[in-house]
Amino acid sequence: MQKTVNQKAWFLVLPVLVLVAFSAVIPLMTVVNYSVQDTFGNNQFFWNGIGWFKDLLDSERMWDALRRQFVFSAIILAIEIPLGVFVALNMPKKGVWVSVCLVLMSLPLLIPWNVVGTIWQIFGRVDIGLLGYTLDKLGISYNYTQDFFAAWATLIVMDVWHWTSLVALLAYAGLQSIPDAYYQAAKIDQASRWKVFRYIELPKMAGVLMIAILLRFMDSFMIYTEPFVVTGGGPGNATTFLSIDLVKMALGQFDLGPAAAFSIMYFLVILLISWVFYTVMTNLDKRDGPR
Repeated sequence: MQKTVNQKAWFLVLPVLVLVAFSAVIPLMTVVNYSVQDTFGNNQFFWNGIGWFKDLLDSERMWDALRRQFVFSAIILAIEIPLGVFVALNMPKKGVWVSVCLVLMSLPLLIPWNVVGTIWQIFGRVDIGLLGYTLDKLGISYNYTQDFFAAWATLIVMDVWHWTSLVALLAYAGLQSIPDAYYQAAKIDQASRWKVFRYIELPKMAGVLMIAILLRFMDSFMIYTEPFVVTGGGPGNATTFLSIDLVKMALGQFDLGPAAAFSIMYFLVILLISWVFYTVMTNLDKRDGPR
């Protein structure tokens, strides 16, 4: 007997498709249109083809910003992933302190990005900020608006403070899914703490850790508000990441064509790396699935 397929469910999805088309696809098509054209004002456009893309690929400005962006994301991942796992391993597993720890870990995630930037901008000031004032009294030269190292250190510490709890919460969820029988068997075999982590906890956390890496990479690679508020991309171009450089090009210089081409290339880089992470996550799920 032929199976009847009900297509009425598509009517429930239709509003979402319309919303996505309006909020994502149409603006994207507008950006694509600007990326292949040039304008001299008065709403008059001239075909430029892939000229803007060639100019950007030959521009040291974009490659410098891209290198800074990759270095920042690599440092963030190298710090936040191990630190988040360490915090998760030391969080209580049962009792009232579980709820207390979860609430405290969630607090930084609730703070808006522009507020985080403002907090650390004030916190690091030598005249009124607790961090800057304390370091100055200790004789440590610290000025994130003039010193390259201080600017990078401030942004990295700020991001670690803001987002490590996300990694910790994801890792904690992975740890909570491990049955007690695994730990009982390890105790019977007299396995060391390192072996329990290496052969029981880490494999069980692999899936959520890949999600954490993907989320943190995407967010750190697209970071804009916090460094813009704290350093404005300075000193010089030391913290001018791709997002800040793109905004300067689009709004500061009003170069719509190059900015549109820049944003498409920016989008493609994030899409490509996210696809790599997704492929790795899928392979891990297949490997760890039922056999």
